[in-house]
Amino acid sequence: MKRAPLLGLIFLLWHASTWADAACEGRFVNPITDICWKCLFPISIGSVSVGSAGDVPDTDNPSMPLQICPAPPPLFKRIGLSIGFWEPMALTDVTRSPGCLVNLGGISVNLGKIGQGTSGHGDKETTGAFYHVHWYKYPLTYWLNIITSLGCLEAGDMDIAYLSELDPTWVDSSLTTILNPEAVVFANAIAQGACAADAIASGFHLPVEALFWCAGSHGSMYPFNGWISNEISPLQASVLVSEKMAFKLHRQGMILESVGKDNAVCQQYPSPILPKSRWRYQMVNRFPDTTLCHPMGRSVMRWEVGHNSPDSKKNFGSRVLHQ
Repeated sequence: MKRAPLLGLIFLLWHASTWADAACEGRFVNPITDICWKCLFPISIGSVSVGSAGDVPDTDNPSMPLQICPAPPPLFKRIGLSIGFWEPMALTDVTRSPGCLVNLGGISVNLGKIGQGTSGHGDKETTGAFYHVHWYKYPLTYWLNIITSLGCLEAGDMDIAYLSELDPTWVDSSLTTILNPEAVVFANAIAQGACAADAIASGFHLPVEALFWCAGSHGSMYPFNGWISNEISPLQASVLVSEKMAFKLHRQGMILESVGKDNAVCQQYPSPILPKSRWRYQMVNRFPDTTLCHPMGRSVMRWEVGHNSPDSKKNFGSRVLHQ
């Protein structure tokens, strides 16, 4: 993933004016105690699993542990070991308050005149919501030196990789069609009805890659913005907009993909369609869930009890893992 250096984060926090925002809340994520460590498993060498934990299944892996990949002259070929694991590579803020950095202690940064997010139930036939999302670079595996010498391992320092407040397509559905013109094809009852199969699959195993426009039990991936057509649960909405952001960053080429198949593991490459089965999420804010992580599209009904307090201002933080 292409990101600015740590200096960008320091500049933003140091030079931007901050103020007390009653709608903003959060806490710093502890990289040791707030992490679901068993969510890194299973670890595989080739197609053989050498460690397993939790109830989230693994994706497909290469058939052979040794892989021969292209290399620059004079070698032309290089031999490597195919190791698969789930890497904690990002954090996301989900907030209704513009500039609220939930995972950085709940501080508010002045980003100019930006509209407030909305949410709630009313007398209308449908209820809607709008949230901003911040994407942080968070290469925890690299920091702790848990696994070394991996070509595709995320490296570097913590930094803010994306702020939806600075992106006009996040608030304007018309501009969003520039990134997802195919959304009109799936804006019908038949296409959305097919998402029931994705919801069932993600609930018991992994999401269906062929149904790429579906976010399982959470709703539709389209459009790539912060609008939620019908908010039933704030936690469900927070996970959905995080999944939308992951798809959006894939489409923009800011997240590169590697596939666990023979020869395909040799390099990373752009993937405009989100590979849903290769992503997991874990709640870290405001109430860390250190025992469970969940595949994309899996309903929050399994774990949301005790994670959404009555006084919540609807600020959430998640840790994102990628295989």
